[in-house]
Amino acid sequence: MAKTSVPRAVIVGVDTHNDVHVAVAVDQDGRLLDQRFETANQAGYAALFTWASQLGPTTRFGVEGTGSYGAGLSRYLSGRGVEVTEVRCPSRQMRHDRGKSDIVDAEAAPRAVLAGTATGVPKAGDDWVEMVRVLRVARTSAMRQRTQVSNQLQAVIVSTAPSLRDELQQLRKVDLIAKLSSFRIRCISSPHDATRLTLRLLAQRHRSLTAELEILDLELRKLIEEHAPPMLAIRGAKTEVAGTLLAIAGDNPGRLKSEASFAALCGVSPLPASSGNTHRHRLNRGGDRQGNRALWWIVISRLRNDPRTQAYARRRTAEGKSTREIIRCLKRYVAREVYRALTAT
Repeated sequence: MAKTSVPRAVIVGVDTHNDVHVAVAVDQDGRLLDQRFETANQAGYAALFTWASQLGPTTRFGVEGTGSYGAGLSRYLSGRGVEVTEVRCPSRQMRHDRGKSDIVDAEAAPRAVLAGTATGVPKAGDDWVEMVRVLRVARTSAMRQRTQVSNQLQAVIVSTAPSLRDELQQLRKVDLIAKLSSFRIRCISSPHDATRLTLRLLAQRHRSLTAELEILDLELRKLIEEHAPPMLAIRGAKTEVAGTLLAIAGDNPGRLKSEASFAALCGVSPLPASSGNTHRHRLNRGGDRQGNRALWWIVISRLRNDPRTQAYARRRTAEGKSTREIIRCLKRYVAREVYRALTAT
C-alpha cells in the first residue's frame, strides 16, 4: 500500500529593502526549497504571496523590518490571513560565520522562525495609533528644529554689539521672539544690519515651528482622549509621553504577551547575569530608547510632585539605594501601570 505524502509546511523569510525584497523558502524540516527576488510594491507583494502558496500549504512568513521597509509587505500578508513573524537582523556572530548577503539574511529569517528565536508580532499599522505615530514624526522634527533655532538665536545675541545684546538678554523668551520678529531692515550696509536681519528671520522661524507644534499637540491630544483616555490618566503622562508609549506598543497591544514583555520592550527589565556562585541581575541597555525615556519622564515628574513616589524614594534611600537605582526600580513599576492602561485601551 502506497504511503500518503504529507504536504510540507512552508516558511518564507524575507530580507526587505527599499526597491527589492529577497525571499527564501524552507520546509518544516529546514530544507531549502526556493528563493526569489521581487519589487517592493503591490505587484511584488502579490507575486511573493502567489509563489509561496504554490510551494506548499500553511505558509508562514518571517519578515525583517516590519516597521520600515517591510511594513507594506507585512500588512499585505496580514490582510490575507497569513501569519507574519517579525525577525531581527542576523547577529554579528552569524555574519562572522556565514558572511553577509541578501540571500544569507533572507535564509536566516525562516530558520529563526523555525527555531523559535523569532516570535515578534508586527504592528498592524492600520488604526488610530498609526495616526499618532505619523504625527509624532512631524512633532519630533519640529521640536528639534525649534531647539536648534533657539540655540542659534542665543549664539547670535551673545556675539552682537553690547548695546543690542544688553537690551535683548533682559527679555523673556516670548517677548524676545516678538521683538526680534518686528525688526525692520531697509538694506544691509553694516554687520549690525546683517545681525538684525538674521535675528528677525530666526525669530520668525521659531514662531512658525511653535505654531506647528501647537497644531500637532492639539491633534495628538484629541486622538488620545478619544481612543486611549486611560493613558492620559496616568500621573505624569502628558500628551507627548502618552503618544510615545502608544506608538511603541502599536495598535495591536495583544502582541505584547505580558507586562514583562512590555518592560523588556522599553528596556526597563533587569537581565540575569549570574555565573557559578554569583547570582545577580544587570541593567537592560536594550529595548526602545524612546520608550525608556518616556518612562523616565513619568518617574521624574512623580519624584517632583507625587507624595507617594517621594516617600518610596526616601525609604529606598534609607536602605542604601542610589538615586539612579531608585529611578530604575520606579521605571519598572511605571511600566506595569502603563501596560495595564494599554491593554485597557
